Amino acid sequence: MSEIVSGDILDLQVKSKESSKWILSNGEIDVPINESEAPQDVQVGDTIKVFMFKDRRGSLSATSALPHITKDTYGWARVLKTDEREGSYVDIGSAREVVVKSFDLPVLKELWPTTGDHLYMTLRTDFHGSLFGRLITEEKVAESFIEAPTSVFNENLKARAYRLLPVGSFLITVPQGYRIFVHHTEQLAEPRLGEEVEVRVIGVKEDGSLNGSMLPRKEERLMDDAETLYRYIQDMGGKMPFTDKSSPDEIYDMFNLSKASFKRALGKLMKERKIEQKDGWTTVKSDI
Repeated sequence: MSEIVSGDILDLQVKSKESSKWILSNGEIDVPINESEAPQDVQVGDTIKVFMFKDRRGSLSATSALPHITKDTYGWARVLKTDEREGSYVDIGSAREVVVKSFDLPVLKELWPTTGDHLYMTLRTDFHGSLFGRLITEEKVAESFIEAPTSVFNENLKARAYRLLPVGSFLITVPQGYRIFVHHTEQLAEPRLGEEVEVRVIGVKEDGSLNGSMLPRKEERLMDDAETLYRYIQDMGGKMPFTDKSSPDEIYDMFNLSKASFKRALGKLMKERKIEQKDGWTTVKSDI
């Protein structure tokens, strides 16, 4: 007897019509498909391609809405919702959602995916024959990632996290499919599993994988620091009792900046003739 199980994609013949269901068959096993799940112009005797799944009652059923992820392939599945006990329910492109179980998600729940994130996964069946999603392993990523050209160095790429470790985050770029690792020292904050972030390429390795950073470039940080200081001075009425002569502790306590970063930001503002320093004060120039 030819076995039919959840997750199979099969060509089955339309055997008959029963109420609001069509009955499909492989010649040995009959499987129902709701009328709403079948092609609109289907007729008895037609052969249609269907995706098999267990319905809410645990019975095998079919749909002609085929998923873009199967038991033999991996792909990105969009997170529909996350349940604290069960895990993340994802859209696999079919009419049926599947769950990535909680044991496959990070230990820290604040790193669990939220609605709109994407998980890189495949399909599996449990001992009841029900479908669930399983995250891609590092071994599978190593077999399948696209080797990046050296020309991507210093580019900003979109990427989604597929594995999170204390040492850093492992991501796959979209849509290219490059593998990129971001060390924890190159992160302002750890991304959620499946979160899409922007990563700057800081290294192209011999195997075609990448090293990346989620920190802003030096010139971008300088612009941000200078803008923060300028807004602070304006909010204080156009002057502040801090200059490049202030102590490192005072600067860090007030602005969370090192003295070197503080002086670079002040220097940028003075070069732009936005501020001046005198008698222990930094003030907005009146002729701006």
